[in-house]
Amino acid sequence: MGITARGVGLLVAAVLLLGVGFRFAYPELTLLGAAAGAAVGYAVLTAAWRPRLAVARSADPDRVARGEPASMTVTVRNTGRLRAASLVAEDRCGDRAVPVPVLRLRPGRDTTVRYDVPTRRRGVVPVGPLRVTRRDPLGLVSVARPYGGTVPVWVHPRIHPLRAVPTGAGRSLDGRVDAVPHGSITFDSLREYVVGDELRRVHWRTSARVGELMVRENVDTSLPRIVVLLDNRAAAHPDRVDGVAESFESGCEAAASIVTAAFREDLPVVLLFVAPEPDATGPDAAGPGAAGGGFTGGGPLDRLAAAQLSTADDALRAAANRLRQDRLGDTLVFLTGPGGRGDLGHVGALRGAYPSVVVGVFGAPEPTPAGAAGMVVVDAADGAAFAAEWDGVRRW
Repeated sequence: MGITARGVGLLVAAVLLLGVGFRFAYPELTLLGAAAGAAVGYAVLTAAWRPRLAVARSADPDRVARGEPASMTVTVRNTGRLRAASLVAEDRCGDRAVPVPVLRLRPGRDTTVRYDVPTRRRGVVPVGPLRVTRRDPLGLVSVARPYGGTVPVWVHPRIHPLRAVPTGAGRSLDGRVDAVPHGSITFDSLREYVVGDELRRVHWRTSARVGELMVRENVDTSLPRIVVLLDNRAAAHPDRVDGVAESFESGCEAAASIVTAAFREDLPVVLLFVAPEPDATGPDAAGPGAAGGGFTGGGPLDRLAAAQLSTADDALRAAANRLRQDRLGDTLVFLTGPGGRGDLGHVGALRGAYPSVVVGVFGAPEPTPAGAAGMVVVDAADGAAFAAEWDGVRRW
């Protein structure tokens, strides 16, 4: 509860009038002072009344790509039965306030306002709660209270179409490494025929040599798995434009494009972060540094929307050790900024665990050396340039 400037002036006048009236025995001044004090007391009682409001909000849509339109619809209903509510309300949308017209809202009535949600930047835009300010008719006292919860709007990174998708590699039992675009059935061994085996699996040449029926045993090799490791260390993205690291934004766009292309081709893909988020929780927190945030997302694009830079500058070594131990896939894509070029040795050392390693460097002023044999380095100014360079890499 707060007293307005008018209320403070009237309260001071009431004290002075009462003091002078009693001191010099002026009943008129005493009466005026008492009236002023009563007005302040009435304003406090009036403003202290808490209106019964129900707030409902819905985002349309609640997940958009950066730059796409999104809107929020807020409905405020007076659930009280006795009196109308004289209110001033505003909704919080990110870092700005949106006025909501609820002045003189009658019992059982509602009002609806629809406004655009800013999507110029990637991130999670919190919308709400509704801040309702109750004032007395004289404007002496005001009380602000929150109503309703907070609804997030997920602004995903832009997705650039990729035509080329890594095929990964499948290891055969004889030690060879073959490209497998969508998995394969690989010969494993021979065994004696058992009643019920399919005749098309009989290996007739071996059966003729040994004198009894022999059938083939096959194994289903796993689908190629892509591991996208996004460098979210602040030291890897030192350049800022209006407080935003554009190289990190480009890395998020590249990660979103690779993940989307992999899903489109039905290829398993896992998204990891170098540095863990401070409050990473839930199933998405698995891995060297899965992103979390104040809101828990449901997939990789939500995690990319909530991703933020971390000050854990020594996290790359731990992430590389974890990737080497777990061997989460066969194709590793490492996305970093100009400040991460000096740490590419940690990534190049993973060639033994990941047959294919690709590094994307964003915002570097000059070309980046490959650093390790067999490691492909793609320099790009932004996500769109990375998509063009990615399609030009013929290792897939």
